Amino acid sequence: MLYRYARLISHALAHSQRGGLFFSSAGADMSINKASGADDASKQLRFQAAASHTRGLSGLINTILVISSVMYLILLMLYLVSPESVWPWVTGNFMAAMWVCAASLQCARRISRWREQQLAPAIATVAETAAQQNPAGFSQRLLSRPWMRPVLRYVDAHVFFQAFPALAALLLIALLWQLPLPASDAGEAGIIAGVIFILCAFAVLVLERHWTLKNPLEWPEAAKLAAIMRMMIGVFLLSALALMFARGASGWPAHLLMLTGLLPGLVALELFLRALMAMFSPPREDKEPEFIAGSLLAAQICWPPRPLQFVQNELHQHFGIDLRQIWAFHFMRRALLPLGALLLLTGWLLTGISEVPLTQRGIYESFGKPVAVRQPGLHAGLPWPFGRTLRVDNGEVHELTTGSEEAATVGAVAVADTAEGPAPESANRLWDSGHSSDKSQIIASAANDRQSFQIMDMDVRFVYRIAMNDDAAMASLYHTENMPVLIRSIANQVLVHDFSSRTLDSLLGSEQTRLAADIGRKVQSQLDHLNSGVELLATVIESIHPPAGAADAYHSVQAAQILAQSAIAGEKGQAAQQLNAAQQFARLALDAASAKNHENRDQAQVMALRFNAENQAYQTGGQSFLTGRYFSQLTLAMQQHPKVLIVDHRIGSGTPPVLDLRNFTLPFTPGADKAAHSVKAETTR
Repeated sequence: MLYRYARLISHALAHSQRGGLFFSSAGADMSINKASGADDASKQLRFQAAASHTRGLSGLINTILVISSVMYLILLMLYLVSPESVWPWVTGNFMAAMWVCAASLQCARRISRWREQQLAPAIATVAETAAQQNPAGFSQRLLSRPWMRPVLRYVDAHVFFQAFPALAALLLIALLWQLPLPASDAGEAGIIAGVIFILCAFAVLVLERHWTLKNPLEWPEAAKLAAIMRMMIGVFLLSALALMFARGASGWPAHLLMLTGLLPGLVALELFLRALMAMFSPPREDKEPEFIAGSLLAAQICWPPRPLQFVQNELHQHFGIDLRQIWAFHFMRRALLPLGALLLLTGWLLTGISEVPLTQRGIYESFGKPVAVRQPGLHAGLPWPFGRTLRVDNGEVHELTTGSEEAATVGAVAVADTAEGPAPESANRLWDSGHSSDKSQIIASAANDRQSFQIMDMDVRFVYRIAMNDDAAMASLYHTENMPVLIRSIANQVLVHDFSSRTLDSLLGSEQTRLAADIGRKVQSQLDHLNSGVELLATVIESIHPPAGAADAYHSVQAAQILAQSAIAGEKGQAAQQLNAAQQFARLALDAASAKNHENRDQAQVMALRFNAENQAYQTGGQSFLTGRYFSQLTLAMQQHPKVLIVDHRIGSGTPPVLDLRNFTLPFTPGADKAAHSVKAETTR
């Protein structure tokens, strides 16, 4: 009913324009005179088609909201179930692109509604009555709040409706970039999804062509909306290409999906900045709103791309600057092709100058033929593709193991070990632990008088480099495609052939240095025979891990040997201790006897000297010497024994004297007790 009423009003407006009538409304003054110009005709066309534009844009916005809501639930499930697959990236890119389209369509719908209200005030009155009877939507209720009225006086509502979807799209793209790089294998579902996306891109292409061919006088915003649709088509096609070629270990589809998110992300950033800039221009009710949701980046998605012409048109339209009237720009346009050709020629000639770093050597090829080996530095030659310089190592030393250490460390995360913490797992060298650098070898064995074999693990490392002469550098580049694979293959052949003739006893008892030198000599001989240009600097046998049974037996033998050696060392120590003690005792006895001998000899010499002296004195002095000697000995005795008993020979002339020896003690001397008893007995008698 409202649509019919709007069509009647539009026909009345058309007849009034032809008749020279004047039409006015509450929102704007629209005068249609008999001598109307192109501006009046364009206003008439876009105001009359405003109702149909509003209905079409509303349908597209509602469809985008429904699809984005469903895709949001799908994205949540995919994020929880398989965040490392390609599907969260595909879903997130589509959601961001649809939110950007919704922001642009919302801005265009607002302008169409304004035109519709200005054209048919009666329809607006009926719509207001219907709005009073029916409750408004959430957004209308939010904008009608009292606290929102001061904000809406300076900032138009469509700024928020443009800023929020653009900001949400930016946040979604940022969340996707925090996810790990998706796995590239999409399977059969990728082909099906790619076909569906191509069909969706074709549908959007139809809409884009319709808006591109739209008359600018009828709908000025159609061309800018078409640019947004081209952005949507680009997202569909790039995602379909990435999904259809996501197979196996190919990594470029995942990177393509990641770069696809940049397209809606950059457009969303531009729309968000435009919304922020629109906050500085307060809305006016009597002026037609401007379409601020156009994207300069999306407008560049066309063929052929003409960015300079686009910038020139924008400057002429907004600032009135016509670059075609400026002589300098005209001269630059004429000199652009010659100057560009000169720059391209100079750049092409500069490709003949090559730089060889210090750690490498360069092999110069002229027309595909190697000519010379260049040392580090700058060198000049023919430009590409007539001449080029290939690089090889210049004395760089490499280490290679016969095991799969390199393959095992791919994708491993390096974790720093603390000084106080436990030892890292790489330092565990026990025989019962697995080592990725070890290589299993078969050796000969004899069990129960029968020939057999045993398997043991060895860690053999080769230190090599490309020889320093020119022939070796060319041989390493042209005769070998993968140097580590070649060395490992030859080393494994040599190890298998060498250890097949060895037994466990001979291997464990042999010297590892001599064994490593023998292996290195054989490997170098094979490399020289193939003219590989490789020079082995060292061959190192890090460890030999026997089989489990042999390891246990070897442990027992080692333990017995250690116990025997410790017992022998203990007995040797005890014997040495006893020998040292005996030597010490003998030395002490010998020293004591020698000292006693010297003392006795000295005493004898002293006594002999004293005897000779006294004899000479007696010969000279006679009785006087004896008397003097008597008194000296008496004096010495009295000094040593102060308690002296003096007996006068005159007492008891006829009777022998009686001595009281109860208070007299003699000094203790050997045999003193016997002497005392004898003296006492004599005295008693």
